[in-house]
Amino acid sequence: MTTIHRPAAPTVTRVGAHAAPTRRRRGPWRFWPQYLAISPFYVLFAVFGLFPMLFSLYLAFQRWDGFGDMEYVGLANFKYLVEDATFWHSLRNTVIIWLFSTVPMLCLALVIAAMLNSAVRFRGFYRIAYFVPNVTSVVAMALFFGAVFASNFGLANAVLHWLHLPEVRWLSDPWGLKIAIAAVGTWQWTGYNAIIYLAGLQAIPGDLYEAAKVDGAGPVQSFFRITLPMLRPVILFTVIVSTVGGMQTFTEPQVMIPGNNTTPNTGGPGQEGLTMVLYFYHQAFDNNDFGYAAAISWAVFMVILLFAVINWRLVQRRED
Repeated sequence: MTTIHRPAAPTVTRVGAHAAPTRRRRGPWRFWPQYLAISPFYVLFAVFGLFPMLFSLYLAFQRWDGFGDMEYVGLANFKYLVEDATFWHSLRNTVIIWLFSTVPMLCLALVIAAMLNSAVRFRGFYRIAYFVPNVTSVVAMALFFGAVFASNFGLANAVLHWLHLPEVRWLSDPWGLKIAIAAVGTWQWTGYNAIIYLAGLQAIPGDLYEAAKVDGAGPVQSFFRITLPMLRPVILFTVIVSTVGGMQTFTEPQVMIPGNNTTPNTGGPGQEGLTMVLYFYHQAFDNNDFGYAAAISWAVFMVILLFAVINWRLVQRRED
């Protein structure tokens, strides 16, 4: 008699009845090596960034000369700021200098980026050469441009004399002083923005230009119909960064405007070179009024934020 061996029925295990033991979680502390690796940044930011910012906000409601006890004055510093004609004059100077530097700087940077994006020889050398001013000391550049715009032996007046044009007292004339200060920012940041624009140009697909060429579009039409619309996010970035940097102009007027050890630098003749940050420095370290200086610093922050929002809205409206 033949014995038939049937296969054993598969054993069905209910889910959860005999589940394999899971590994116990150790909580967020299992990532402590990663936290330790990034902790230096947060420690430095807390000590040199967050704490000074919060302390300046606290200081804006105090009257303090830097040595004695603080006296709480509430909104008195901000009330005086609104009525301070010198602050509004410094705001006007800052906006004019920002316009004189930002508009030609961004236009020139876009032209340079378009040239570097074309088939030009030694493009790597030109990229480095245009970026060098951005890593040069601002004090050294301000000293150099102070000599260029000097009234007696400056290179700018020498060029005007060679062209048979009247000379300009750049560092004492109201508009000449603003142009001289703006020239430093233009020379420093044009190459940086050109590199940013170059990266944006290289991200634009070449098929768009080929299709526009097939449709009969010329270089000018392609620039305004393809290049500028595609570069709008990059242009917004450069405008906001230029706004943040231009509204904090300090080193250029501080170094270029002639002064002495007994008289503090208040922006030259008629305070035409007085910027908001220079006025903040004057109130803090010349007048020892740190409470009012802190209020000025927060006013500078609000002005920068306002200009950034305006620029953002303008670009967003154009995209819509």
